[in-house]
Amino acid sequence: MNKRRRTALNKIIDALGEVSDDISTHLDEEQETFDNMPENLQDTDRGQAMEEAVAAMEEAVGALDDAKESLEQAIDV
Repeated sequence: MNKRRRTALNKIIDALGEVSDDISTHLDEEQETFDNMPENLQDTDRGQAMEEAVAAMEEAVGALDDAKESLEQAIDV
């Protein structure tokens, strides 16, 4: 891989890291909000939706981390 492509991929890796950090911030906020809800409200539709949102954001962060790792491997080949 030439330097231009490695540089371009490194920029993408950095951008994915920033997106992952942004999602993690919202994930933490949503989780904290859920954790601070009274238990009887956690079992409501709203509480369940919040749990699903947290799980979806966790999955997104994991997918971004996997994408970054794959790109890093591509650069190292």
